[in-house]
Amino acid sequence: MLKQFIAGTILCVVLMQQAWAQLPPKRELRAVWIATIENIDWPSRRGLSTEQQKQEFIAILDQQQRNGMNAVVVQVRPATDAFYASPYEPWSEYLTGVQGQAPNPYYDPLQFMVEETHKRGMEFHAWFNPYRAVFNVSRSSVAPNHITRLHPQWFLTYDNRKYFDPGIPEVRDYVTAVIRDVVKRYDIDAVHFDDYFYPYRVPGKEFPDNNSYRQYGGNMMKDDWRRANVDAIIQMLSVAIKAEKPWVKFGVSPFGVWRNKDKDPEGSYTKGGQTNYDDLYADILKWLKKGWIDYVAPQIYWERGHRLADYEILLNWWSQHGYGRQVYIGHGVYRINSNAAWRNPNEIPAQIEEARTLNTVQGSIFYSAASFRGNPLGIEDALRRGVYRYPALRPVMPWLPKETPDAPYFADAVERSGGLEIHWTDEDTTGRTKQYVLYRFEQNEPINVTDPTKILAILGQMSDPVYKDLTYVKGKSYTYVVTALDRMQNESLLGEPLRVQVKNGKTVFLFEP
Repeated sequence: MLKQFIAGTILCVVLMQQAWAQLPPKRELRAVWIATIENIDWPSRRGLSTEQQKQEFIAILDQQQRNGMNAVVVQVRPATDAFYASPYEPWSEYLTGVQGQAPNPYYDPLQFMVEETHKRGMEFHAWFNPYRAVFNVSRSSVAPNHITRLHPQWFLTYDNRKYFDPGIPEVRDYVTAVIRDVVKRYDIDAVHFDDYFYPYRVPGKEFPDNNSYRQYGGNMMKDDWRRANVDAIIQMLSVAIKAEKPWVKFGVSPFGVWRNKDKDPEGSYTKGGQTNYDDLYADILKWLKKGWIDYVAPQIYWERGHRLADYEILLNWWSQHGYGRQVYIGHGVYRINSNAAWRNPNEIPAQIEEARTLNTVQGSIFYSAASFRGNPLGIEDALRRGVYRYPALRPVMPWLPKETPDAPYFADAVERSGGLEIHWTDEDTTGRTKQYVLYRFEQNEPINVTDPTKILAILGQMSDPVYKDLTYVKGKSYTYVVTALDRMQNESLLGEPLRVQVKNGKTVFLFEP
């Protein structure tokens, strides 16, 4: 009997450990890229009315919130143009069809998007392309006040596109001023760059920056000089962003391969045809080591087992190269159904689960919003009912400002038709509270707010906080707990629990310290 008891106890412990290991993380960035260049994701086409643009964006937010996302990364400056009222650059042609033409009836898309995103308790990352100036020289609309017309000496044409020359100091000053302006005037949560620094190499064509190299290169090798140019703007922006608003994050989403192992002992066991360091002149690791950026989101758009760039190899490599900053994995949803490997409906969910096994990876970003349309291979079902079944708080960045709110407390609970209506009070007068987290525990369950499956809802700030628990079952006993979050997702202490008990056939609400 003793042996059976011991064996049973061991089995119970093992099963509990397995169950705990399978719990999703309580904190995890879950974001989606919303690309505006060439109307990839939004607006669906140029020339839509203001109301159509708004409704399309709201629909994307609502869809992605249902998918479990807690952030969006929206391209607000795709080609030295603006999805906002800019004193520097013309309105984007991807809004009205003509660069420089404002939306009519007038509205500020960035202000609108930020407000709608925050209403849903989601984070807004403003995505800028730093150096692309004209997407297609042959057909792009270019306004008379576009910077390529005002300062043509700053630009180079390469593969039918115009780019700023990153080697010119005035270029770096200008781009920094453009982005600092947005940080100052809009309530964004982060500045985001993707993988376009120096352009991807075109076979047989060299980027034509010899003039600036002769003028500014000094005694540096050309490749080192180019990397130094990109380093310079990253450092400048890091300083400018934090000087304006210390809580605004700065993140970069590089190409998935930093360097191959055959070029650098520090590189990954991959055979990427182009790399960040050698071809795009982006020394991402340096920026992480120096603390110039707050997060890195490598675009690992290959499947598990890929012959040249295996997802698992790159996932592990990046997980070991965050240097204390946060690492989010970029997943290629757009690749679903593209080949045999991506016809596996479990590819993306498995990638997410594998990333979760690494404590130096804090979340995922998906490219891109339009790729979810039609629920290809059931990807939305896999998120909503599977890996993103439970809501998640965003990861805390301890090096950024912290303003942890005081704990709210319950005020009342009333049984209504269809559920239990719960009211609580928040006496915060400092504006620190930005969201609430409501937890629910079954009868006799211990209060354990580290368990994300007990999160009933993450709610935005309200003047009269209230939530209706639609899954409340009359006659059952529950314990509710509410906490408050600041802008950076620092969580308050627990307020007094609300205990719902049934005594002598009557429901009783108890507030217990």
